[in-house]
Amino acid sequence: MEVIREKQYARIIEGLENGEISSGRGLNQETSLRRYGDTRWGSHYITIIRLLAMFSSVLDVLEIIREDGMNSEQRTEAIVLTGIMESFNFVFMLHCLRRILAVTNELSQALQRKDHDIENAMSLLKTSKERFKLMRENDWESLLEEVSSFCIKHDIDILNMDDEYKLRGRSRRKSQGITNLHHFRYELFNNIIDIQLTELDDRFTETSMELLLCVACLSPNDSFSTFNKEKLIRLALFYPSEFSIVDLMVLGDQLDTYIIDLRGDDEFSGIEGIASLAEKMVKTKKNLIFPLVYMLIKLSLLLPVATATVERVFSAMHIVKSRLRNKMGDKWMNDSLVVYIEKDIFNKIDNEAIMKRFQNIKTRREQL
Repeated sequence: MEVIREKQYARIIEGLENGEISSGRGLNQETSLRRYGDTRWGSHYITIIRLLAMFSSVLDVLEIIREDGMNSEQRTEAIVLTGIMESFNFVFMLHCLRRILAVTNELSQALQRKDHDIENAMSLLKTSKERFKLMRENDWESLLEEVSSFCIKHDIDILNMDDEYKLRGRSRRKSQGITNLHHFRYELFNNIIDIQLTELDDRFTETSMELLLCVACLSPNDSFSTFNKEKLIRLALFYPSEFSIVDLMVLGDQLDTYIIDLRGDDEFSGIEGIASLAEKMVKTKKNLIFPLVYMLIKLSLLLPVATATVERVFSAMHIVKSRLRNKMGDKWMNDSLVVYIEKDIFNKIDNEAIMKRFQNIKTRREQL
């Protein structure tokens, strides 16, 4: 990593001297390759972006390893990686995946936020689907031009799209009749887009989208601007075991009083997020006045809008329960995870309060 940084720094200096890149505040900051996370959405996108930006530096480092590697295995691996990276196929997939992941990046970020902005997330979902369809129809030529320019810049052979496609390990007889154009455009580019569209449709069905949009109507943001009585009653219909026919009738009347009461209460002005709404209702005892509405709020908070919370837990587990601490007990691990995951809350607690709490648990010989 140190050598990569040095190589990248030298290339930036050279580019500035040659006038190839511009200088200015905030530009050309130090960067490095970023390892992608198994459970972190968007990390692959950042990894690809940085690899594209540091492509030459990475190749330079691989060249150094090829010549000065610690052992033959390391040198062989560097040779193999160099051969893969300096191929048209690798460069094509790198640029193709960058474009694909760029389409869903904003959607992924929206779904990972703790304060789920469901309405905007659903809007981004529709936008992502539309962008994929437009990409499939219109982006092939620009992608191929981008890949070709990158190959020229880094002295990588460009394939003729009309030539027969050749794959390692596949006999000429099996690949006969398949052109490079057919393989890269239809078997890869179009196929990847179709897979992404299918994945989005499977994860966000019409029913789940309706459910999420109904939940968004509970948001207190901007003086309950998204409030919609009909959608909230529709939300209650998704939980027949919690709301009887009589409850649904009462809920409709209760919602009319609820929205007027909370909009006119200064205690509820300026709050954001359904979780904050639930806390404020308990604090002001509005949960007792509007029990059916509060039930809707609780169900919405329990609803797995996205796997972001679960994802954060698994990401934290890799840090808290490491290879060196793999025998950690469940209770100790749970306590450690709560402190780590909710560090924003625990950072606000004064150390003096923690020591007093610990001191008062039982009589101790020493005073903290």
